[in-house]
Amino acid sequence: MHRQKLAMLVIILVGGTAVLASYIYPVMTQPQYVEPAWGGVTPEIRRFYVPSMLLAASGYFFFTYFLLFRVDPEEARVAGRFGFTVLNVLYLAILVGSALYMPLTFAMVAQPSMPLWWTIRGVLAVVGLASLGLIGSLLAVRPRRPSWAYWLAVAGSVTFSFQTAFLDMLVWPALYPL
Repeated sequence: MHRQKLAMLVIILVGGTAVLASYIYPVMTQPQYVEPAWGGVTPEIRRFYVPSMLLAASGYFFFTYFLLFRVDPEEARVAGRFGFTVLNVLYLAILVGSALYMPLTFAMVAQPSMPLWWTIRGVLAVVGLASLGLIGSLLAVRPRRPSWAYWLAVAGSVTFSFQTAFLDMLVWPALYPL
């Protein structure tokens, strides 16, 4: 396996595990914070969140499949200038930020503070902007074969970015009561 793909695989396995653990552990150990962590997101709005989360997770698997199994790191060029490494940087930003979000949010529920609030906003911005960067990278990557996998990856990155860059980065903070 090419070292860049191996690096991506390690980022995905370690980062993905950290993301799952960062959601499961706080929910299991501090269930009283689950409801307040939603902030001002009403039950009506939550009806959009849950399907969006499922679409985002599906999208993640689509673009990850394409990048891991259909892109040759030796050939890949993003915008004609960048190699496969830029994709690993984006994955790292997305997964580290995603792993920090829930513990920081539960800490905010427990002991609200403006520095913590801005840290959460910063983390959400990193994840949201990195996910938008992933869309841009996929739209700019060459070569794009097979086309069915490529277009599923692009569609998946759009659903993922809707969740991370719109709902998480913009909507949730706007509704969170301070």
